[in-house]
Order: sequence, then C-alpha cells, then structure tokens
Amino acid sequence: MRHHFIHPYMPNSVPHIEEEMLRELGLSSVEELYRTVIPEDLLFQGTMDLPAPLLSEQALKRHVSRLLAKNTSTEDAISFLGAGCYKRYIPAVCDEIANRSEFLTAYCGDTYSDHGKMQAIFEYASMMAELLELDVVSYPTYDAGQAVSSSFRMALRLRPGRNEILVPAHMNPEIRSQAAAYCRPFGTLVPVENPFGVLDLADLQAKLSPRTAAVFLENPAYLGAFEPRAKEIMDLAHQAGAIGIVMPEVSSLGVVTPPSGYGADITCGDIQPLGIHMQYGSGCGGFIAMDNDPDYVNELPTYLYGISETQKDGQYGWGRALYYRCSHASRENAKEYFGTECGLWAIVAGAYLATMGPRGMQELGQRILSYAAYAIKRLSALPGVTANPAGSQVFQEFMVDFRATGKSVAEIHQALLARNIFGGVDLGKVFPAYAGYALYCVSDTTTAADIDTLCAALHDILGGTGA
Repeated sequence: MRHHFIHPYMPNSVPHIEEEMLRELGLSSVEELYRTVIPEDLLFQGTMDLPAPLLSEQALKRHVSRLLAKNTSTEDAISFLGAGCYKRYIPAVCDEIANRSEFLTAYCGDTYSDHGKMQAIFEYASMMAELLELDVVSYPTYDAGQAVSSSFRMALRLRPGRNEILVPAHMNPEIRSQAAAYCRPFGTLVPVENPFGVLDLADLQAKLSPRTAAVFLENPAYLGAFEPRAKEIMDLAHQAGAIGIVMPEVSSLGVVTPPSGYGADITCGDIQPLGIHMQYGSGCGGFIAMDNDPDYVNELPTYLYGISETQKDGQYGWGRALYYRCSHASRENAKEYFGTECGLWAIVAGAYLATMGPRGMQELGQRILSYAAYAIKRLSALPGVTANPAGSQVFQEFMVDFRATGKSVAEIHQALLARNIFGGVDLGKVFPAYAGYALYCVSDTTTAADIDTLCAALHDILGGTGA
C-alpha cells in the first residue's frame, strides 16, 4: 500500500479525499494526471531530494526567519542601487491602507458589490491623470515591463502593416527582454544608439521608415540622463507616421514636464516608487495613460474605472468602463490578457499621491535632484573617478566611470559590501561597451551623510587614507 503523508499546508492530501478526486477524474494516481498535461521531456525524472517537512507553524516560522536573516536588505545597509527598483520613504498611511482587510484580502467584486475598492482605484487613476496631465489611466499592469510591452502591442495594432518599434540601445535590459518576447509574434524591437543615455538623432532618422509603428523613450533614460530633445524625437516619430511612447520616472513629474507636454501619444511606466516597498518579486505595478482618444482607449487591455450618476441626486457610483475590451469579458477575442492581482498597488499608490499632494511631489523631485548633484560632485573629487561623465542633466541615477582607478567595478563593489554599502549596478555586465562604469542611484531616503560615507569608503578602497 502506498504511504500517504498528510501535509498540514497542502490541501486535499488526506488519502480518502485524494482518492475521491482521482475517481471523479477517472485516474489512478496524481502522477498520471501530471503526465496528461506535462510533456515527458519536461517532466522531472526521479524523486526530488527534499528535506523532511516542518510540521508545526512555530518550527516553520523559525526556519524561514533564519533563512531571511542571511540576506542584507536596504534597511540594513546604505544603498546606491536602483536600475528599476527604488528604495523610497513610505508614509505610514500607505502601509495602514495596504493592510486593511477589505483591500488586502478581498478579490475585486462586481460593480454593485465593491464600491469602496472601485472608488479607491478610480481616485488613484484620477490623481495619476493629474500628475501625467492626461485623461485616461489604466488599471495597473503586472509591472513596468508589461506596461511598456502592452503599449508596444497597442502601437502595433494601431499601425497595421508596420512591425518595428524603435527603442534606445541602452534601455532597461529587463524591460527590453520582456518586451521583445511579448512582441515577437507581431513585431521586432530595433535599437537606436543612445550614448550615455541621450538618443542619437542621426541614427534615429536613418532607422525611421514605413515599417516603424512606434518610437520609445525612457525619460530619464536607464543610464540616468534626461532626454534634452524629447519633443524633437516625438515630432520625428509623428512625421514618419509612428506613435510616440514615453516611460517617465513618476517621481520626477513634480519638477519636469510630463511626456504629454512634449508630444507622447502613450505614457507608460512604473508605480513602485509611489509608496510601494522594495520586495522579493512582488510590489510591482505599471500604468498606461493617454488622452481620451477612442482609437487608443479601445486598445487598452486592462480595466478602466469610471464614475456615473445614480438615480439619487448627489450620489455617484463607480464601475468598470468599456468592459467589453477586456479579456475578462471577451476571453480569447480580447486584445491581450491581463490579471487583477495588482489592484492593491493602485490603492497604495493612490494613498501615497493623496498624502504627498502637488507640493509634496515637487519637493520630492527637488530633493532627489539636489542629492544627485551633491553625490556627483563628491564622487568626481575622488582620484580616478568621474561621475556623470557626459555632464548630462540627471534625475536620480547617473553613471560613474571607474576605469582610471585601476580596479574593476566588481572589486570596488565587493569592498563596499564589506563596509555594509551597496554600490551601484555594474553596467559592464549588461552593456559590454560600458565595462568599468557603474550606475549609481540616490533617492529621497539618501542623506548627505550616506554620500559622505560612500566617498570615504571609496577613498580608502582606491588607495587613499580613508579620511
């Protein structure tokens, strides 16, 4: 007789329940079920070498806590990491709202059963629309990568017969990989040179053609620089019959013109900087926004939340608008598939925007700009180090050239880790042309003392006295 282990954390592992389920399916074993859906060459052969299960909740918690204690988080060390995921100050109200049971555990109900959640998401979209100076903001996508990918797919549908998206050669490599896979059946990504993060207009003009469906910009760029000729780039895209798509850093929009102000047709990006903690594989959400143009709005794959009058004067209701577009309504006939698991992050981002207000977003942007400028000045004073080598206007991230120090970025970062400091991203690992460069980031949580500590450590690592 086969030995049964009844696992406390695995549903339906009680023998008689498992056997009842198998009888209903007409199967003799769970293994038989797996073999009906997983090809033999993908099926694991043999028995997994798993440790004995921890049966009590207390023992499991102790074990997991010990595993987590091996990590060093950005709460434990000074961090200059960024590159798409940012440490931000999170107002306490954001965590309070996120942990309310009606938001945290409730699945999104229908129009007449979940007014509180629908209103909260509507308010988030309204505040995002104000920040972006646009009319329509989507329900959150899985992350910024999906927001960009879906925007590309929208462009390919809006420009039938065109199958190329022009993108910066040094765009965020994770998002580029995601978008290339997402668009592969329908179009290709064509890189345009952008040395030090600024697009090469001559290369752009050479690659614009009747095949171009869209031109994409990160502004600021992945390498940190603001694009000084963004309007000219959008104009060139439009002259070629293409759509302009821009991904801004939302934290910068209190101090810089949003993409709608220089001609972007679709604005997309990340909401993680808006009150959402850095987490292990979650805490991600993206947005897509545009003017109220029916041609564009009808291509949005996600929910839209609207407000409408009710039969009673002065009372309003909130619900899903243009529901037919979505995969939840149209299934296989929809534009794309999307999931609803990111709704909580819309509510958290809404709480953050409501707490900050316009003045708070302006002060946030000014603080990040000023501390980035201070970091560039202090780092550039170190022997052999050049911060922001192109002299670009940057927001929170900037390149640091360590080539003249005689040490590799990996060596420098390892020495910083020994001093409880996270250095920036080693750019040579993702862009071979930038071997010897690192991408450093400051945020609203970075202090002048943190920057001074970094510079003192680097002075010591690079052969100084440690002063």
